[in-house]
Parts: sequence; C-alpha cells; structure tokens
Amino acid sequence: MPKARLATHQLHYDIDGDADGTPLLLIMGLGGSSRGWQALQVPEFSRQHRTITYDHRGVGESEDPGGAFSSADLADDAVRLMDVLGIARAHVLGVFMGGMVAQELALRHAKRVERLVLVGTYARPDAKRRMLLEKWKAMVGHGLPLELVAQERMLWTLSDETLEQTDLIDPMMQGFLRDRFPMPDDVFVRQCDACLGHDALARLESLRQPTLVVCGNEDLLTPPRLHRELSAALPDAQLVTIPGAAHLVMAEATKRFNQTVLHFLEG
Repeated sequence: MPKARLATHQLHYDIDGDADGTPLLLIMGLGGSSRGWQALQVPEFSRQHRTITYDHRGVGESEDPGGAFSSADLADDAVRLMDVLGIARAHVLGVFMGGMVAQELALRHAKRVERLVLVGTYARPDAKRRMLLEKWKAMVGHGLPLELVAQERMLWTLSDETLEQTDLIDPMMQGFLRDRFPMPDDVFVRQCDACLGHDALARLESLRQPTLVVCGNEDLLTPPRLHRELSAALPDAQLVTIPGAAHLVMAEATKRFNQTVLHFLEG
C-alpha cells in the first residue's frame, strides 16, 4: 500500500484514474477509512478526475503520531499529502468530520482548493451534536458490546427505509462486528474531540471557492437545518437536499449523489 511520509507520520493513500484536469481529494469522516469510498464513488469519479483517497492519522495503515488533534491539524495533513503527491490544486470533498477538515483546508490553504463539496457536516456543533459526540466517546471508552455500538451508528446514519431492508442491514452488521472501527478506540475518541472542537462558522464568509453543500433530507446526525446554516455562511454556495436519504447519502442515493457532485465539479 502506498504511503506518504509527512513531517511526523505516514499516511496511507490511493490514486485512481488518470484523467486530465483538476484532481479530486476525498476526505473520510468520523470512524471511517478510505475503503468507504472505493465501491460507490471512486469507480465513477475516477473516470473524470484523478481521485485521491487516504486514511487519516491513526486509521488503517496510516501512522498515529499521538496526541490530540483538531480539524485544522487534519487539514494540514491533507495539504502535506498533496505536497508529497505534487498536487498544487484540487477539488476537495469531505463528509462529516471530513467536511470539517475540508472547511479548514479551504480556510487555511485557499489557493490549494478549486471547488469544495461539503457532505453531511456542520460549521459548528449545536448542543445536541455535542451531547451525542460525548455519548459516543463514552460508549467506546467503556467497552460496550460491539453490536450496541453498531446499532447506535446505524440508527443515526441510515434512513428508516434502509433500516427495514434486512438484506442490507444484516451484512452491514456482520461487517461491523468483524472489522469494528478501522482504528484504535483512542483514535476514535480523539476524532470525536476534533468534531467537538470544530467551529468555522464566523470564518466561512472569507471563502471564495464555489461550494456544494449536500445532505439527505432524513439525516438525523447532521439535519438539513445545519446544512442551511452552513450554506448561508458561505459566499458562493449551493445547497442540495436529496430526498429519501439520511446521513449516509453517498450510499443510500449513490447515483443521485455522484451525478450531483460531478455536475458541480464540471462548473
């Protein structure tokens, strides 16, 4: 597996496609790994864009330098990865925590971002999101049975209709019980802390990149009102709400999601 050496640690990454034009950097969210992009997004995106996926510090094959980190620290990781790969400028797409990282990347390294796509995320957490993230930290920290942790995640990230589809849910549950998180528990807790500490709302007015904000209309984890707040704070943003999908809109409405993103990136 290819790895990029940063100043203090290595990141595992993959590059798919050899299309000309602006590359596309995909940034995964809380508790996930780059494998989450491979089946549903990479095959389609990589036809039109050289597509870069990678694992955050401490996830999968990426090294953990230790210590607390913020969404801004993870954004700096992403830019250093771009440096190693010789990518001067890219479209950037991030989901949940990855969307927070993408915001910081655009704020801290504006010249490196061509277009921005923010999915299932927020500009800053409200009281309910803070309470939920603290709960998830406690659940993992207290070593609750894996089945309960999996059920908790599904309840917050999947639509009611998807939860009724046992042919989908049962394999998802078995996969979670087999693989758990693609990271140690303490890394997941530090990711939660990064989400808790993220607050870019007052700074977003400085962004000039065209931005697409995407959410499922049944998203409980990051409901549409948080996306409306996010898009309203951005000078050049369009909001797309996809019906029948919840937080995992990339999986529950894959065709609509992929087409929406590619159309936006085409300008």
